[in-house]
Amino acid sequence: MKRKLLVTGASGVIGARVTAGLRELGAYDIVAADLHPDESLGVVPLDVTDAQRLLALTAGIDTVLHFAWAKDQDDFLGKVLPINVTGAYHLYEAARLNGVKRVIFASSNHATGYYKVGEQVEAHSPYRPDSFYGLSKCYIELLGRLYADKYGISSINIRIGNFPKDDRPHSDRAAHIWISERDMVQLAERCIEADPAIPFLCLYGTSANADNYYDIGYLSTLIGYNPQDDAAQLMEEARRGHVSVKHDETVYQGGVKEL
Repeated sequence: MKRKLLVTGASGVIGARVTAGLRELGAYDIVAADLHPDESLGVVPLDVTDAQRLLALTAGIDTVLHFAWAKDQDDFLGKVLPINVTGAYHLYEAARLNGVKRVIFASSNHATGYYKVGEQVEAHSPYRPDSFYGLSKCYIELLGRLYADKYGISSINIRIGNFPKDDRPHSDRAAHIWISERDMVQLAERCIEADPAIPFLCLYGTSANADNYYDIGYLSTLIGYNPQDDAAQLMEEARRGHVSVKHDETVYQGGVKEL
């Protein structure tokens, strides 16, 4: 029997590509859901602030990939809090009540964005969010920690870097944190298949970038993640082809300007 997955935010930039990539593998029975449903793509309706809808969708689910999010940094109380934070609470509660084994959360590099460029940051380094959006990601990571410790739900947080729609980096900063479409799908699949004994894990989701902010080499041994792409190669190709590359290096890894 195929493992049954629920993907939230399945119409979004990342969620749509991960859903399509996992479906191509043919190894999973996937329920795709989003605030913006698409019958032609098999995406059913979901408002993550609706606890009862989440309870219905998580019935019989083995693993949830939670990609639903709001990035409106100017409306923390109106959008970020109810969608990101309250929505994640409803999701974890539904997962607990329905016996979901694992939740994979699409976190962000902005959870540690106030570390300066050049500082070595590990997945276990203290949180340093660079925005209310980043702060909401920190909270949800800790929510996963609570549900792992208290209820035994394996929780994996992927701090995703730069994932543009056209699958290539466009700036100096992006080259440090970029992840390709095929690497993102591979990473999601590796997290799904990771040892069930892993109770809680945070990791940075990037490709094998030569100038990566983060050391991700250990993930090959830990979960079998072996990224195929390197932003530096694509940046060099762009320069040789006289394609404009944005020079946007900042003091802080999250891209915020110096105070």
